[in-house]
Amino acid sequence: MKRKQGSLAAKAEILEKEMEGMGRVQFVPSSTAKYVRISIKPGVGVQVTLPKRATMAQAEAFVQEKAAWIRKHLARQQQELQKKTLFSPYDTFQTRFHQLQLLPHTLPQLKSRLKEGVLQVWYPVQTGWEDQQVQEYIRTSVEQALRLEAKQYLPQQVAHLAQKFGFSYRNVTIKNAKTRWGSCSATNNINLSLHLMRLPQHLCDYVILHELAHTVEKNHGPRFWALLDRISGNARGLDNELKAYRLQIY
Repeated sequence: MKRKQGSLAAKAEILEKEMEGMGRVQFVPSSTAKYVRISIKPGVGVQVTLPKRATMAQAEAFVQEKAAWIRKHLARQQQELQKKTLFSPYDTFQTRFHQLQLLPHTLPQLKSRLKEGVLQVWYPVQTGWEDQQVQEYIRTSVEQALRLEAKQYLPQQVAHLAQKFGFSYRNVTIKNAKTRWGSCSATNNINLSLHLMRLPQHLCDYVILHELAHTVEKNHGPRFWALLDRISGNARGLDNELKAYRLQIY
């Protein structure tokens, strides 16, 4: 890569440089950024956002200063990637209501479509399905299918279980939450992660019952667990089983 002098943010192009232990680093000029910012994205690697008047020398010095942090997070990200599903046209993957179908095509862009219980994803044949950016696109497409399924299924299931066990609540909101399966507000609004659709039915119902129990007992005290155990049949056992599933990885 040719070294550029002077302000980088005034130039439109993204600059790249191979840096030891960090791979290819992208330097992205920004007219709105107020300070240098480093991000590490799956399939992209290290990106450095540069404000106005930032020079390449300053940018590289900042990256070198943060080298230990960058290498640590790159290693952690690689470990996480190895745990994730590698979506392949030769293996079966399905959500609760959709079968994934990967299809090569000659166009350079990725695209997807939901049709009659099938999630179709087209990827450039010259890139290949193993490419990390292709994998991330597939994962995003899967999440879109999960969101559709969740909006159709989860509010109905909450209503069913609430009626069955005598609970009342206000609203159900579906979110792409990656830190918790669900929550219940002080005013009994229930938030559920769309990733509940990845769980077996009995664990999906357990999470819903957990949040419904919070409409009565707002903390995790003995009365809460007694109530949840009564309506779920085995609260502690189901809670331990749920811990085997991770929101961030599938």
